[in-house]
Amino acid sequence: MTPPLGQARVPRLPLDEAKAAADEAAVPDYMAELSIFQVLLNHPALARAVNDLLATMLWHGSLDPRLRELVIMRIGWLTACDYEWTQHWRVASRLGVSAEDLLAVRDWQGYDGFGPTERAVLAATDDVVRDGAVSAASWAACARELQGDTTVLIELVTAIGAWRMVASVVRSLDVPLEEGVAGWPPDGRSP
Repeated sequence: MTPPLGQARVPRLPLDEAKAAADEAAVPDYMAELSIFQVLLNHPALARAVNDLLATMLWHGSLDPRLRELVIMRIGWLTACDYEWTQHWRVASRLGVSAEDLLAVRDWQGYDGFGPTERAVLAATDDVVRDGAVSAASWAACARELQGDTTVLIELVTAIGAWRMVASVVRSLDVPLEEGVAGWPPDGRSP
């Protein structure tokens, strides 16, 4: 159940205030409809920086969108971040990532549907969430699978770090899901 407006550790701005703050901070208006930005827009300059970082990877990124979404879903699962899992379930599904693949990030090592590229990227994700850095073995696998493309490798590590940060912010500030959105799709199972 979504708490009423203002029940998070930092109150969500009402939609009209969030949109005004978004306009002032040069954050797209539609972002003000999301609970995370209704909270972040209490600090407009920071909201803009977060938006710019994430939007760069979402809309102008070099990393394959499917791989990016698998990374984000894995982070949501590992960090027990319902908000991240739920938001990106919808994003990934719209991109055509199958529900089977999305659910498989829960235990990717036991899933036969992922090839060496997915496995390398998910291992790197696990490394960063667990140890704070990509291990030498995971880096070598990612470099091999991503053809040594420096831009893509930098973006991969940045995506892992950025969405790991988002999970920490969302959980620490108790950012609720949007009204009417059910958590932990599709089955309600959480870590």
